[in-house]
Amino acid sequence: MRATLVLVGSILFAIAPCQAQEQDFSKVEIKATLVAGNIYLLQGSGGNIAALVGEDGIVLVDDEFAPLAPKIAAALKSLGITDKPVRYVINTHYHFDHTGGNAPFAGEGSTVIAHDNVRSRMASGGTGGNGGSIKMTVKPAEQAALPVITFDHDVSVHLNGEDIRALHYPSGHTDGDAIIFFPKANVVHMGDDYVRYGFPFIDVDAGGSVTGMIKACEAVIERLPADVRVIPGHGQLSSLAELREYVVMLKGTSAVVANALKAGKSLEQMKQQKLLAPWSQRYSGDFISTDAFLETLYNSLSQRGHTPFVRHN
Repeated sequence: MRATLVLVGSILFAIAPCQAQEQDFSKVEIKATLVAGNIYLLQGSGGNIAALVGEDGIVLVDDEFAPLAPKIAAALKSLGITDKPVRYVINTHYHFDHTGGNAPFAGEGSTVIAHDNVRSRMASGGTGGNGGSIKMTVKPAEQAALPVITFDHDVSVHLNGEDIRALHYPSGHTDGDAIIFFPKANVVHMGDDYVRYGFPFIDVDAGGSVTGMIKACEAVIERLPADVRVIPGHGQLSSLAELREYVVMLKGTSAVVANALKAGKSLEQMKQQKLLAPWSQRYSGDFISTDAFLETLYNSLSQRGHTPFVRHN
């Protein structure tokens, strides 16, 4: 399972968005798992999808890659719950392994919803990365892929008896993150503010920060019951207890790097001293290695590598 998660995560930065469309998705299968009520977790290649399915239509949270849209639609139909279309797609952030299906679903009549910065970053393109060794170039998305409803703080969608709420948590994984709550079903989709492939990717170049990620996770923990079902941005269905463990890791690793910064240590010195060794065995992976995460923390906590994004109205 860990190898699979690493492979999925690696797709995000091993290739550019246009190249992602050239990959062979023919062997990818979409797995649907019942989470609670009429909410399903769909997993193929890319970010996890949450699907609220009912006679009022379907709401998706994220939509992976464009070539997988027909397979995602087929998987939804195979559930045998409704023949109604996907009415809404809510993006948790701008990364193309979560927004790649926007255009094909919009072409079938879906309305795409996201935070203001998601639309702006998709429209303009630019660069992303951890301010160090992890870098990506994002080309401007086609017009059809852009969210048509955007929000600054939060937005609600009322469908199939559920009151879905997308709430913006600033400067975590990116500067446009939304965490999606399904209160009646007791489910939350965390986007990439919480992942299960190991150390997280924090897009420092797109306004992300470890401090914002910690704040987002802690704020979510405070508002959720102990038995909530947690959908991470990548990886298997999770729990509040596992989310708490993740926050402990973020806070612990941040603290040792912050202390080293105060002592005037350089990034190379921190790497040589293996500051993150206590967490390395559990969290280091091929996608975000221990050194890559150390770079992320160093750049985030010292505010290196981040160019503030200015929205033009």
